[in-house]
Amino acid sequence: MDEIITRHRCTPEVPATKHLTTWITQLLDILYPEHTQKRINDKNELINVFEKLKDDLKYILNHTKACPPDCVQERVENFFERIPEIYKLLNQDVKALLGGDPAAHTEFEIIRAYPGFFAVFVYRFAHLLYSLNIPLIPRIWTEYAHSKVGIDIHPGAKIGSSFYIDHGTGVVIGETAVIGNNVKIYQGVTLGAMSIHKDMANTRRHPTVEDDVIIYSGATILGGDTIVGKGSVIGGNVWLTKSIPPYTKVYHHADIRIHESTSITKE
Repeated sequence: MDEIITRHRCTPEVPATKHLTTWITQLLDILYPEHTQKRINDKNELINVFEKLKDDLKYILNHTKACPPDCVQERVENFFERIPEIYKLLNQDVKALLGGDPAAHTEFEIIRAYPGFFAVFVYRFAHLLYSLNIPLIPRIWTEYAHSKVGIDIHPGAKIGSSFYIDHGTGVVIGETAVIGNNVKIYQGVTLGAMSIHKDMANTRRHPTVEDDVIIYSGATILGGDTIVGKGSVIGGNVWLTKSIPPYTKVYHHADIRIHESTSITKE
């Protein structure tokens, strides 16, 4: 009992996870009305909506003690000043999906229905807050996306423009991964660390993927020294722990044998 009481007394009174995740989904609804029936009809209404979001974010930062109190206003202003830049990146992500997936017919479909877009939306704003030296809230946001769509992107990862995750379930992108522009990733891909030791926390542990790379489902690419060169193609189920030069194709050859029966055996 005493241990539990002590934990209650010592644990910061951080707003509920639902409060934090509601904030990021409200931002999604504002920037992409494809996600909601609610419409904003004029510029004044939009300004008022953003001002309310600003106040909410200040409340969250103050109550999570995410940064010194005298820095909260500055961090929030910096975050909102960069929303147009992130919005532009997200629109490029949508166009990459629409241009690359034969099954995609409209931007509306991608924004409303694609798990890859949802995960990248949350990641891009989580990374923005993370880059302002606020680590906890971005982690809660990206783990929320992970729980919703099965795509785990650490907010510390650096991802370029026109990023494309198709299907997405099982994708893992580690904290120090670096991904260039026009990269396509399919379900089950891991950009991970070779081994896990706590003393490696401040080192590069995850791979670099240069521009115009395609990584097919189930591929695992590990290590902070591993670089996938520009324009390379990584086939399904490949296990890669060393660098490859630009425009390389890497495939996994499974030893699969199929024996066809010439008769049907009745049980």
